[in-house]
Amino acid sequence: MGSGRMALDTGTVPEEFRDHPDWQDMVPSITDAATLGDGLRAARTHSGRSLAELSSITRVPTRYLTALEQNDFSVLPNRVFSIGYVRAYAGALGLDEQLAVERFKREAPDPSVPLQPPVGVAFEEVKRYSPRLIAAGMALVLAVVGWNVFQRVSLMRAPQPSDLASVPESWTLGAVPGQAEFMRLSAPRPAPPDQTVPALYITPGLEAELTGIDPASPEGLAAAAAGAPPVQKAFNPRGAIYGASASASQVVLQARKSAYLIVRMADGRVLFARQLAAGDAWRAPLGVAATVEVQDVTAFDVYLNGEHGGALEATQTSLNQLNVRAQGLARQAAAEVAARTEAARTAAVQAQAQAQLEAANTAPVPAVTTAGG
Repeated sequence: MGSGRMALDTGTVPEEFRDHPDWQDMVPSITDAATLGDGLRAARTHSGRSLAELSSITRVPTRYLTALEQNDFSVLPNRVFSIGYVRAYAGALGLDEQLAVERFKREAPDPSVPLQPPVGVAFEEVKRYSPRLIAAGMALVLAVVGWNVFQRVSLMRAPQPSDLASVPESWTLGAVPGQAEFMRLSAPRPAPPDQTVPALYITPGLEAELTGIDPASPEGLAAAAAGAPPVQKAFNPRGAIYGASASASQVVLQARKSAYLIVRMADGRVLFARQLAAGDAWRAPLGVAATVEVQDVTAFDVYLNGEHGGALEATQTSLNQLNVRAQGLARQAAAEVAARTEAARTAAVQAQAQAQLEAANTAPVPAVTTAGG
């Protein structure tokens, strides 16, 4: 063995491997050295590199590497940088970085961390004071139980006869105990209604101005009701609704019972075909030339503009015919509303003019006096 090399345990490595020019002895372990500094110095000597070379590799100043090898930890900076230097130096030498850091922490403990008392001492302290703690707990429990018993005993009273025993049971149904006269029960009254609907509020003067009908006049209300067109049954969705949206349709076909509904385009294509259940409906689109085919005309109700328009007249009905009929009814209803509004407005203007004329005729005429009179 050479004087400048550290003696290593070669183990069972064959001689032909050790004679190879690329053979290198194993790096000595950091745990085999007496101290951390001895292990680092032995590993550096084994690597054949100088402190200057390792300082360039690890970017750690040479004086700090020398302090680590000499176990002079007082020269090192704060603990965070010192642990980083140990980790970098061990990694550059091919040593286990974590083992080197753990050994540094053991050989240079952090003075800022307080020492913990031994477990045995703390256990002895608990054993010393445990009888006192148990005695105090038992005294507290006995005090609580004694207080509750005292409260119950102080609130106990001797049993007394009931006040109801002095009232004789001589009354019968319809009689009031303690009174000589009897109170007769009348016939049961009807139960109150479940709910009441408040009366509709009518703004004074607004109804008469818009419709020309005075709400306070029974004759006017009766005449308006007699001249108004009958209100048909409105469309009530009672199942699935197919077809166009509500804003893009004026014709709705609703099934009274389960039946087939087929809608064919003019070129023969099927626009809609389905067996509708009772309550299902189909909204017809606007501006579509198609034919509605049904097997039973009594199985469907036709609704025009949301009001009942009767049943289908034939098993094959033109969809354009139904749309034209709905549009005509809509124009007729709009014209009637416009006519009633105009008539009401004219009547209101005439009534106002008549009222102004009557007010002018009934106004007093001022007296005229002469200069000599």
